[in-house]
Amino acid sequence: MLALTVSLWWVVSAVAVGQDPAGRSSDGWRQVEAGQTLQFPRDHGSHPDYRIEWWYYTGNLSTDDGRRFGYQVTFFRIGVDPAPVNPSRWAVRDLFMAHLAVTDIGAGRQLTAERLDRGGVGWSGAHADTLEVWNGDWRADLDGESHRVRAIDGMFGVDLSLEPGKGPTAHGREGLSQKGDETGNASYYYSMTRMPTTGRLVVDGEEVEVSGASWMDHEFGTSFLEAGQVGWDWFSLQLDDGTDIMFFQLRRDDGNRDPHSAGTWVEADGTATPIGVEMATLTPGRTWVSPTSDAVYPIEWRIALPERDARLEIAAVVDAQELDTDASTGVTYWEGAVTVTGQVGDRTVTGRGYLEMTGYAGRPMSEMFR
Repeated sequence: MLALTVSLWWVVSAVAVGQDPAGRSSDGWRQVEAGQTLQFPRDHGSHPDYRIEWWYYTGNLSTDDGRRFGYQVTFFRIGVDPAPVNPSRWAVRDLFMAHLAVTDIGAGRQLTAERLDRGGVGWSGAHADTLEVWNGDWRADLDGESHRVRAIDGMFGVDLSLEPGKGPTAHGREGLSQKGDETGNASYYYSMTRMPTTGRLVVDGEEVEVSGASWMDHEFGTSFLEAGQVGWDWFSLQLDDGTDIMFFQLRRDDGNRDPHSAGTWVEADGTATPIGVEMATLTPGRTWVSPTSDAVYPIEWRIALPERDARLEIAAVVDAQELDTDASTGVTYWEGAVTVTGQVGDRTVTGRGYLEMTGYAGRPMSEMFR
């Protein structure tokens, strides 16, 4: 198999692109515009007219005897050339990356793996109109309405079935999540916030039966961020009263929070309400210093949502949940399982979730998504 050495930064280099009247950027990729309605299962599939796309699965799982695990499986599609002149199937239109992580909470460790391959020759790819994305033998697809996620790297991995749960929740304005002042600096973004999950994990070569809840994110667009937006802190939280919360905080290079930070509050019955930047306060707490990247990550947070009378404490289940993906996306980031405790009104709540933090090491994320 032909080896590829490339980084996300090289593929989506920091070149601002213009937009023509037909809604395409100056390099041929389509830009995000208002007026598109997300439909399913169509929009579970790939959107090759846009340059950047990812399918994100994270979850908290446990065995019958109480062993606890977190997991992450992510598939990325990065457009290189929307219309290669070379008709050969070896011509690189898209590159596909994938990340796998399993956090063994009892053992206090995280196992990670990554992949990079080209589309066109069958080694990796994604179909439009329905969920079917793969990188080698790692894949996510539909089994009826359930999502099947399989990614095993030698001695560890996942083979899981995820039921739809509440179904898709569109973020932003009917699925259009604005990330910057420019119209095109946005993504189409939805989540499936609470997916009942069963299956097996492989840990140190041992298969263990697990169950729990997963969260699926799918985003696609062409130019997401703008100069000065160095990274983000993203939270997906599942509370024991059935409430789900997504919030992302875009961090600027002047230390302030970007006004395009936003989120969504999802009730137990699936009713979704946007969370504006002014409706949430995030306060970082205890930090962890990566011995690999020297990045300093806040691994404990306090989130206050006054309009919901909600006060939540977020804590990592394992400090060291950093991924160094130099062999695929070229991004170093922290992504891991967290616990939640706090109050919503007069109710005491607990929960589990995932936290992602980017832009604490390496290049600013705005150089990769502009």
